[in-house]
Amino acid sequence: MKASVFVGVSVDGFMARLDGGLDFLPAGGGEPHGYTEFMASVDALLIGRKTYETVLGFDEWAYGNKPVFVMSTRELAPCPPNAIVEHVKGSPADILSALEKRGIHHVYVDGGVTIQGFLNAGLIQYLIVTRVPVLIGTGIPLFGPTTRDIPLKHIATRHYASGLVQSEYEVIV
Repeated sequence: MKASVFVGVSVDGFMARLDGGLDFLPAGGGEPHGYTEFMASVDALLIGRKTYETVLGFDEWAYGNKPVFVMSTRELAPCPPNAIVEHVKGSPADILSALEKRGIHHVYVDGGVTIQGFLNAGLIQYLIVTRVPVLIGTGIPLFGPTTRDIPLKHIATRHYASGLVQSEYEVIV
C-alpha cells in the first residue's frame, strides 16, 4: 500500500488558518501544478473529520467519484449526493491494512492531524508540499512534533510563475 500526501502550505508552514480557513491558498483553475495528475494516480482518499467538514463547505464536492474514507471517533456530517464517503476508525496501520484488503493500492492522506499520525506511524511514502508565497503567522501546522527523525529523499522542486514552489520527497524508512 502506498500512502502519499499532496498539500499546500504557507511559507511559514501552515496548511490552514486556526479556524480551518483556506483563503490564503490560490483558487482552483489557476496554473496547473500537478494536482490533477496526482489525483489520477490515487485509488482513494483518507482524510480527517475536520478536513471533511471543511470540504463540505466548498461549492462542489472536491473529490469526484474517488472513495473518501474519513477518520473520526465522532459521527460524520451527511455527505453530498453522489459522493462516496465512509467513516473509518482505528489505528493508521489497521486502517491501511483494511483498505489494502479492499483492493486499494494508493491512498491520498490529507488533514493535519491525519498526516501527522500517519507520518509518526511510518506509513507515508511520498510527500508533495507546495509552498504558497504568503506568511499567515499562525494556523494549523503541516508538521507537528514527531517521535523520531523522519529522513526524506528530495526528488524534485518546481517553481511556478505565481510564486508557488513545490517540492517532492520520498520518505526513507
